Amino acid sequence: MLTKSIELKNFKYRKNNKNIFNKLKLILKNKSETIKSLSKNYKDNYKYKKISQITRNKDIRLIGMGGSILGSKAIFNFLKEKSKKNFVFIDNLISKKEKYKNNQINLIISKSGNTLETITNVNLLIKKNDKNIFITEKKPSHLYNLAKKLKSEVIEHNNFIGGRFSVLSEVGMLPAELMGLNPKKFRQFDNLVKSKKFINQLVCSTGAILHLHKKKKFNSIILNYDEKSHYLFEWYQQLIAESLGKKGKGILPIISEMPKDNHSMMQLYLDGFKNNFFTFFSCKEKNSDQLNSKIFLPSHKYLRFYSSNKIILKQKKATEIVFSKKNIPFRSFEINKRDETTLGELFCYFILETILLGRAMNVNPFDQPSVELIKQETKKQFSLR
Repeated sequence: MLTKSIELKNFKYRKNNKNIFNKLKLILKNKSETIKSLSKNYKDNYKYKKISQITRNKDIRLIGMGGSILGSKAIFNFLKEKSKKNFVFIDNLISKKEKYKNNQINLIISKSGNTLETITNVNLLIKKNDKNIFITEKKPSHLYNLAKKLKSEVIEHNNFIGGRFSVLSEVGMLPAELMGLNPKKFRQFDNLVKSKKFINQLVCSTGAILHLHKKKKFNSIILNYDEKSHYLFEWYQQLIAESLGKKGKGILPIISEMPKDNHSMMQLYLDGFKNNFFTFFSCKEKNSDQLNSKIFLPSHKYLRFYSSNKIILKQKKATEIVFSKKNIPFRSFEINKRDETTLGELFCYFILETILLGRAMNVNPFDQPSVELIKQETKKQFSLR
């Protein structure tokens, strides 16, 4: 058990992880702005009452790239049934404008204010009568200057929190609040770090991943049995890849949608190359559809007592048993309750695990130097036309 809402069956690997534990203590003691944003005491740079007056429409369009938008997308899809509004996410460079309602509400997020794709999409999408809110650093940039020209609301993006770590700052919590969710319930850091179970599981998991990495198991494959968590793992994918992929090191996170991939990828996972380790992920759904017992043939009457979610959980359990028999390294998360608190716990766990892995691998988890090379080279291309 990781928390009351999350069951975690960790990797079987066990070792004295004193060094990792000491690194974690140092991370928690030095409390960076990223760590502070996970805490209930973090102060957001916006007043919800003021923003809610602007965003009375039910439809909101969020424009951003990478860490500026993936956290919000994960929140919306994981907790969609609790949301009070409709969100459209623009998170890739569009080539053709789609038709949207007039008087659109646009929430535009870019830490630097100079993200090329976001600038392009904003230019293509926003109209004269739209209401726009910008989350960006309060310093001269294209989007900051544009916001001033449009007389739009500007919310300061914390300068010391990188995009992929910003989900529990205003970058993720303002959209969450507009969805009708409670930001205070997401910020579970203070409770989690007081839990010996949580700390022990975090340290053990990190130790196991480091051991597997040294054994040249570089592919972290997420076997996701919960369709509402797909974008949670797209967020996780960026977090791991961009934070750890440096100095010839890194972990390649791959999302595998289950049980669909039983019929395409599973043969490779079980009998192919052995440089993978796995994370199983599932959620117990209370409102899953019950199967119609009247139309089963005698050979499959055993299914008549099950819902679709229970069948998925049975498939997950069966796959775990096969993995154990084949000595394939894996850990397994099972979610008991789908709410803000649970998702906040998952965000905290994966953020702390990533920072800890970075420190143990001797890479800076907070920068992305090679990505900057692409940005610089792209800028040069425009001088060649």
